Amino acid sequence: MCVVSILGFCMLCISYQVDEKTCIQFAMKLIYFLLSAFSMVICILAVAFAAHRYSQITQFACESVLDVCRCQLHASDEPLSRTFIYQDVADCTSVTGTFKTYLLVQMVLYLVGAFVSLLACFVMWKHRYQVFYVGVRLCSLTASQVKRQKV
Repeated sequence: MCVVSILGFCMLCISYQVDEKTCIQFAMKLIYFLLSAFSMVICILAVAFAAHRYSQITQFACESVLDVCRCQLHASDEPLSRTFIYQDVADCTSVTGTFKTYLLVQMVLYLVGAFVSLLACFVMWKHRYQVFYVGVRLCSLTASQVKRQKV
């Protein structure tokens, strides 16, 4: 997302050429659009990964042994489940609670990033095509026809 932000800032600094007459301006806009779309996909994948980890953490069964917290999925859910060991932790609830909060914050921030990337793609698309056409007009309205219709 940093590359997309820097490229967007560079596009603001370059003087605008009408109808994209410069090859550099067109290339920058194309790269900006593609990088924004790519960052949106990456952010959505990161949200999915964080949501998957969050759903796993909510199903953990943790036990404290000395200064070690051992967590694993419930034995009935998965017979060969992985064991996660957290060193130097006296209370397992602090680890799982803090980690859940961290994942929730991470999901929210990635969703914001995905929304910003989607907004950047929309603005670039809107700038290029001005409007989204929903139908085909058979004849164009001239200025005289518009005045006659208003009267």
